[in-house]
This record gives sequence, structure tokens and C-alpha cells, in this order.
Amino acid sequence: MTRDWKEIKHYEEIKFELWEGIAKITINRPHRRNAFTPQTTWEMSDAMYIARERADVRVVVLTGADSPRLDGQSEEDWLKTCAFCAGGDMNVKGRGGYVGKDGVPRLSVLDVQKQIRSIPKPVIAMVNGFAVGGGHVLHVVCDLTIASSNAKFGQTGPKVGSFDAGFGSSYLARIVGQKKAREIWYLCKLYTAEEAENMGLVNKVVPHSRLEDEVVEWAKTMMKRSPIALRMIKAGLNAELDGQAGIQELAGDATMLYYFCDEAQEGGKAFLEKREPNFEQYPYIP
Repeated sequence: MTRDWKEIKHYEEIKFELWEGIAKITINRPHRRNAFTPQTTWEMSDAMYIARERADVRVVVLTGADSPRLDGQSEEDWLKTCAFCAGGDMNVKGRGGYVGKDGVPRLSVLDVQKQIRSIPKPVIAMVNGFAVGGGHVLHVVCDLTIASSNAKFGQTGPKVGSFDAGFGSSYLARIVGQKKAREIWYLCKLYTAEEAENMGLVNKVVPHSRLEDEVVEWAKTMMKRSPIALRMIKAGLNAELDGQAGIQELAGDATMLYYFCDEAQEGGKAFLEKREPNFEQYPYIP
């Protein structure tokens, strides 16, 4: 099915589009296997903020632009060139991080990881090819991962002088177990989509031609569910790993729900009306 994705905002290195409640963020650097620069991650961060604030966005999809298919190139050979994200662009890696246009080194993809975790909406990684290095971590922190059968997964840090001891290690170990996580990081092997699915890294594998259809189907199903229920489930699942920050996120959501209650409204009204609040009208629930 062809979908009429509408641009939400124009960027240099990503595409940010909307269709029927689904916001799609596409890393648009196929010439670099969708490896990110500080510009890319700044744009992704801005798009995630907009997706969080807009009421017409119910689900967020993160993906990478497919490589252009060359004349005469077979589908099999073309799919081998496609990437979800190859991590940080080594061409701009310097001392202290990835160097932006301002000459300042940054690791700003960490901010994007935290936004994916904290946005109170489901985020689906639509993995259309290589998800390696920092790109692998991006799919790991998404709520769900749906991959095409040509996709490849793996960490590369120890091969290229890098590592992710944060979500890329601790949350990965929560998903696949300590032994497998150490294997992934220590050996820097590539795993097929089927292998990734078997170890719990991927929710479903489909042919590349069906990838977006499957993602949209999952998104549409979640859009039929209670948004507050999904928000609270996400916060609860995150809180176990995210420590005090995760508890704060969950507590903030609980406070939001409390503000919907008449009991909370009574307290605020009493303050403004300069009287004692009448909380006796609200029962204690065992």
C-alpha cells in the first residue's frame, strides 16, 4: 500500500512525516548507511520533542532511508546495501565525540536515546537493513522492533575504538541476558534478523516489501488501546531499569492522573477560594 506521508517539518539529514496518527522519523543519509552526525541527532531530538507535544501523533516510527537501487541491480544485491543506521559517522568522529559544524565534539545521540525511552507514546524501530553500532542501540531502546528479513544486527564499538556502557549494554543484557550481551559486545559479530528474533531483540521479521505495512498494522492496533494505559505501562517497564529517573517519570505520570480527579481539583479550588479543603467527601479506598 502506498501512503501519502505529509511532511511535519523540513530537515537536512532526516525526514519527519505524518500519516493517520503515525509520525515517521527517517534518517536520510543512505550514502553513509544512515550513520548519524551531530546535525542528524539534533534533528532527531527536535523531531522527537515535536512528536511528544503534538496530540495528533499517537505512535512514532524510527527508520532509515533505503539505498538507491542501481540500474540492473538485483533485489538481493540491493537489499544488502540498505541500512537502518550504522551508528555514528566515523568521518566526523574526533577527540571527545562526533564533531559538528561548530567544531564542538558531542555524543548527542545519548539525548535521543533518553527521549525514546521517556516519550509517553510507543516508538517502533522499523529496521530495514543494517542496525549496527550506535544504530543497534537506537533500535534496542525503542519499545518494539520490526525488521525486514535482510536486516543485520550487531555492535561494533570494540572494533573501532568505541563502546556504549549505558542502555547499549545494560538494557541489551535485560533483553538477551548477560552471557549473550557479552558475546554481542566482545565478538562484534553480525546476526541475522531471524537470529535477532530468536534472542528476543526483534518482535517480528517480515519481507522487506511488507515492512512498512506490518509496522503500520502494529501501530494501528496500539492506537486502538488506551493511551494513558500504554503511557503508564511504558513508564512502569522503564522504571525498573532507569533508577530514580525512571521512578520520577512514573511518579509524574501518576501525578498527571491525580490531577484529573475531583479530589485534586478540590485542593486547588480551596486554596484559590481561601478556605479549608473538604477532602472528607472522598472515600479511602482499601
